[in-house]
Amino acid sequence: MLISTTRSVEPYAIAQNLGIVFGITSRARHIGSTMGAGFKAIVGGNIGAFEKLAQETRDEAMGKLVANATAMGADAIVGLNFDTETIGDTMSTVVAYGTAVRLQR
Repeated sequence: MLISTTRSVEPYAIAQNLGIVFGITSRARHIGSTMGAGFKAIVGGNIGAFEKLAQETRDEAMGKLVANATAMGADAIVGLNFDTETIGDTMSTVVAYGTAVRLQR
């Protein structure tokens, strides 16, 4: 599956626009990582637990995006974007979205 943040995939032309496609996921941190992050906030530095959660959540949303586009018969996604939201102190939601298309080959 070709994925692009732009509205086209060079050198291919878009043969058919299949519509908006998305993948959404929410994840929660466990209490241990939240407490460790609180300590890191005091002393400074990278908060690995939060970074790992963000990466895993983004990857899961991308996987769902690709699965949805594949189910629509797409061979590419153009205009990829991400929206993120934190819910409370422990939950993170990521939405990956774009336009599913068929390319002219």
